[in-house]
Amino acid sequence: MSSDLDLLAGFESELAGLAHPAAAVPPDAPSFNLDDFDRYLLFTSGGKDSAACLLHMLELGVPRSKIELHHHRTDGYEGSSLMDWPCTDSFVKEMARAFGLPLFFSWKQFGIEGELLRENCGTAPIVFTRGDGTLVTMGGERSKPNTRRKFPQMSANLNVRWCSGVSKIDVASRMLINDPRFTEGKTLVITGERAEESSNRARYAVFEPDRADNRHGRKPRWIDHWRPVHKWTEKQVWAIMKKYQLAAHPAYFVGLSRASCRHCIFLGSNAWATMREIDPDGFARIAAYEVEFGVTIHRTRSVVEQADRGTSYAPDPFWAKVAMSKEYTLPIFMDPWILPKGALAENCGGPT
Repeated sequence: MSSDLDLLAGFESELAGLAHPAAAVPPDAPSFNLDDFDRYLLFTSGGKDSAACLLHMLELGVPRSKIELHHHRTDGYEGSSLMDWPCTDSFVKEMARAFGLPLFFSWKQFGIEGELLRENCGTAPIVFTRGDGTLVTMGGERSKPNTRRKFPQMSANLNVRWCSGVSKIDVASRMLINDPRFTEGKTLVITGERAEESSNRARYAVFEPDRADNRHGRKPRWIDHWRPVHKWTEKQVWAIMKKYQLAAHPAYFVGLSRASCRHCIFLGSNAWATMREIDPDGFARIAAYEVEFGVTIHRTRSVVEQADRGTSYAPDPFWAKVAMSKEYTLPIFMDPWILPKGALAENCGGPT
């Protein structure tokens, strides 16, 4: 493989040579003035859709000097390792380094596992890094005592599927509302939801004020939200990644169609069979929690029953090791580029 620096140089040369950048991408160019914003915040899980957002933004001429990557740590940063892929933190760091972009982390203290185990107590604070580098811990002290003691359930209702709200949506809003730099100028938040993923996501607006926007308030905070690949197909997402030889998250090479949590509640039977094969200890912890709580993730079947019904994707041991490693040491740009095993495959379980 060539070095990241060599491939990035070629990548920038190709972008600079585009006479009309939008002509190289799907025809749904922004309906707003993309030059109106002072900063562009891309929330990334490390997955293909947020990667496609980044490449699309660069093709449209958004300067890298104004782009920031933001990643929510779904396991927090206090020791939990229940949900996320071990490689994800390192992978998004390498992505930011390869593109020369600043990377910010935010999380719910103790992550999804901490919220999962909550019993007659308030919710934990959130943590994020402000633009000036200050690490901020806030919230939780006013929350009413409550008990979870069960996994999020497979539902479009975020009160039931609480993992997304607790570990991502609420964390993002708190950060945007409480970092003073977002009261200066205009901010564009970018996320990678696509209509093809579900009927619920198909109803999302492509462009709208963000939920943290307060442009008409006493202390104005202008924040818009853009979903640039909302109308794209999965084939278009993989096509732009192939065009720029951008490596995919290792989860796709394991065989999964999404790079969400490795123990995502939406996993199907084949994916659970794969998790049992490559991560037996983590799988056993999930199964034990289901027994302890007396409530399964699936409405009628335990993860053991699901895995028994499924067939493992039989991932290449090399990619299983990469995905389960805490350090991602492969290049971010692949030469030759490889379409992952999980691309355009069965849906291993997805969002609603």
